[in-house]
Amino acid sequence: MAKRKLPDEPEKAAPRKLGIAIQSRTGPGILHEVTGVIARYRGNITSVEILEGRQKNTEDVYFEIEFSGDPLPMIADLKKLPVVRRVAPVDTMEKIYGKRIIIVGGGAQVGQVALGAILEADRHNIRGEHISIDTIPLVGEQPLAAAVRAAARLPRVEAIVMAGSLMGGEIEKAVREVRAQGLLVVSLNMAGSVPDAADLVVTDPVQAGVMTVMAVADTAKFTVKRLKRRLF
Repeated sequence: MAKRKLPDEPEKAAPRKLGIAIQSRTGPGILHEVTGVIARYRGNITSVEILEGRQKNTEDVYFEIEFSGDPLPMIADLKKLPVVRRVAPVDTMEKIYGKRIIIVGGGAQVGQVALGAILEADRHNIRGEHISIDTIPLVGEQPLAAAVRAAARLPRVEAIVMAGSLMGGEIEKAVREVRAQGLLVVSLNMAGSVPDAADLVVTDPVQAGVMTVMAVADTAKFTVKRLKRRLF
């Protein structure tokens, strides 16, 4: 007896990133109520940020969620919560600001790296990329090491540029830690042990900014892993 041919199962929609901005009352348990609704609709929260609201006794909460299907019923149920004042779907930070590059160091070196990075990012962004450049001028071993470690906790960071004249000790340890977590670390050719710990060492600060952007841009064909040397 021939087997009945079963109808093809409809393909499940691939999860997509959804941004949701919520204004709520302040107080304990509010996040629990909101996330309960999201969990009921099988939303996978990938990022959450809580800010003090611009209006008195409010909080602004921003979620990024991996979600399949129509988000409107979930948004409608969020609006029904007594603690929620306003809900709005928004573009994700990844779509707006894209990948981030953090330039860490002090003095003119940071500015020169930023010059190269911003000019190169602009070249790729007009072709559809979204790459943003952040700088944090700092001096001192402990503040620099803390900044490097904190960069790994920031959302969307793809690379760090160590821009200075002398870095080592605890900073080197921090560089090795964030590299182990998957961040690309580019260092200027400087005194100290940080260049030995970095993925790529570049002497000219403007070129360091340019090469870092090229390394993270999808519209570029440059990859650090294919280089036969790491000092330029």
